[in-house]
Amino acid sequence: MNPSIQSIAKQLMASPKGLLAADESPKTSEKRFSPLGIPSTSEKRREFRQMLFSTPDIEEYISGVILHDETIKQKADSGETFASYLRSKGIIPGIKVDGGLVDFDNFDGETITEGLDGLASRLHEYYEMGARFTKWRAAFVIDESKRLPSLGAIHANLHQMARYASIAQAAQMVPIVEPEVLYDGTHSIKSASDTTSQIIRVLFELLKAYRVDLSGVILKTSMVLAGKNSPTQSTPEEVANSTLSMLDQRVPKEVAGIVFLSGGQSTEQARDNLEAIGSDSKDHSWPITFSFSRAVQDNSLATWQGKSENISAAQNEFIKAVRDDSLADRGKFKK
Repeated sequence: MNPSIQSIAKQLMASPKGLLAADESPKTSEKRFSPLGIPSTSEKRREFRQMLFSTPDIEEYISGVILHDETIKQKADSGETFASYLRSKGIIPGIKVDGGLVDFDNFDGETITEGLDGLASRLHEYYEMGARFTKWRAAFVIDESKRLPSLGAIHANLHQMARYASIAQAAQMVPIVEPEVLYDGTHSIKSASDTTSQIIRVLFELLKAYRVDLSGVILKTSMVLAGKNSPTQSTPEEVANSTLSMLDQRVPKEVAGIVFLSGGQSTEQARDNLEAIGSDSKDHSWPITFSFSRAVQDNSLATWQGKSENISAAQNEFIKAVRDDSLADRGKFKK
């Protein structure tokens, strides 16, 4: 008997573990590899993912890994697929299923996420490959001078996201819904809070309208903080207060869990903000953890440099990052 989406979601949110976002597209990987002089080939991307996944004791801090279409079809040096390899370590494989962002017609500066066409059949294939959860991302820019994000972009993207979640659950896979409010910009923490609150309110209204079972849904959200070009930067305590206050108001208690994206924050900034959130003593209806990409990979990637002789040192950087975030999530990290 296959596990229910609720039991899968519960495993993914089990403390003290987080989710690893290893679903960067080849285009995104190239942006990270090129400055380090690493060739952005399919083989080099495979080697990097293998280096991360084979890190000793990763299963103590990571419950699931979000894979890209390219990666779920690749194999480790042993000949087994990455999905099979992760399962052998007690880690649940997941898959990014959206088709990426494209310019939104007649909405200058805004995007919409593609990927609904043929999604049901693709999910069946991914399920057969071993994936048990999925992810769909939309991105929203804050530009107060242009009154962005617009209502049109919010509703169009979130209708797509709710439809995706419904299709994923029909395929017996846990949907992670990721409405990312971008960290780029000069906006204040209040503007970030107001925008994120509005987006999450609309998202859950639409999830309910599409009859999505919230007990089998995980929300992946931005932390609430001022834009990275704002003259007034947010302290970890401000981030925690604004983020948790907003989530308490907007996220239904039935939701299986909430995971935070790092959204371009540095390794240290994401960890310290997570620590402040994790240190909050208030009880919440849902478990909280991290689902970072660059914030846990950057130091490891810079150490690796694409060279086999650096694998051990790079793995040490990676395990340190996920261990620190695991501690921070529980408010137990000590500098």
